[in-house]
Amino acid sequence: MNDLSAKSQQKPYFIEIAFDRDGQRIDNFLVSQLKGVPKSHIYRILRKGEVRVNKGRVKADYRLKAGDLVRIPPIRQTEKSIGHPGDNLLEQIDRSIIFEDKKLLAINKPPGIAVHGGSGISFGVIEALRVLRPEVPYFELVHRLDRDTSGCLLVAKKRSTLRQLHELFRTDQLQKHYLALVRGPWKEGKRKVDAPLQKNVLKSGERMVEVHPEGKEAVSYFEPVESYQSACLMRIILKTGRTHQIRVHAAHIGHPIAGDQKYGDPSFNRQMRALGLNRLFLHAAYLSFALPEIGEISLTAPLSEELNQVLQKLKSR
Repeated sequence: MNDLSAKSQQKPYFIEIAFDRDGQRIDNFLVSQLKGVPKSHIYRILRKGEVRVNKGRVKADYRLKAGDLVRIPPIRQTEKSIGHPGDNLLEQIDRSIIFEDKKLLAINKPPGIAVHGGSGISFGVIEALRVLRPEVPYFELVHRLDRDTSGCLLVAKKRSTLRQLHELFRTDQLQKHYLALVRGPWKEGKRKVDAPLQKNVLKSGERMVEVHPEGKEAVSYFEPVESYQSACLMRIILKTGRTHQIRVHAAHIGHPIAGDQKYGDPSFNRQMRALGLNRLFLHAAYLSFALPEIGEISLTAPLSEELNQVLQKLKSR
């Protein structure tokens, strides 16, 4: 299991921390997982030692590490049961599956769908998969994609597979390529962007990420695929996986991503919206890795018809 249902939890269970949760405070992690549970109760179970990490007690400011095993105690949640994912979401996820075996499942995640419920979203990919595959006892996200980002998303069906894939991420043995349409023109070839990133929370509660010398290491490689009059289609390869890394790095070097409402250029976004772009043009297009007993796996997630049409309109200008 990945997060709690809205019903009462009758017994403790365990969550293994994903690679991209590394560094998150345990209290913030629990808030995101325990929907409907008051923060005061979350801090109470932490103080009483009912939440354990690797079988030991931790304080609220403990920073999680990839691979940590978090014990969640029995909790009665206040949130009412809200049923199950709707047919439309289930159909979208079912159509989006691009690979599946006994250990692993991959989808070409549609934009606008969260990887899991929380933060005001009732259902996401994980909840839909549990309905679509009720016979599978274990689903865990290997990595994450922002809600507005589409493309390759890996979900482990076994804990051993999750650990193997986390190790591939940690040791840079997993190739992950994105496609993004950025404000142009681009006047150089392949470019390395090495700019540390730091998370901030505004007074409004909105989470923002910025380039900051005291932030965490973040490295991206930008390579032009096709240039247009006012934009450029880029291939982006990540060497680290920080929150909003591509979006912030693109804006930092003066080439914000089309459709980015948080870090982008409003004028450029309006131009692209006139061409039919109504979403963030960021897509996880390719994943390649090797696993024992499975071998080499290469996954390609094609661009949606909407994004392809935008590119065709740019070509015809």
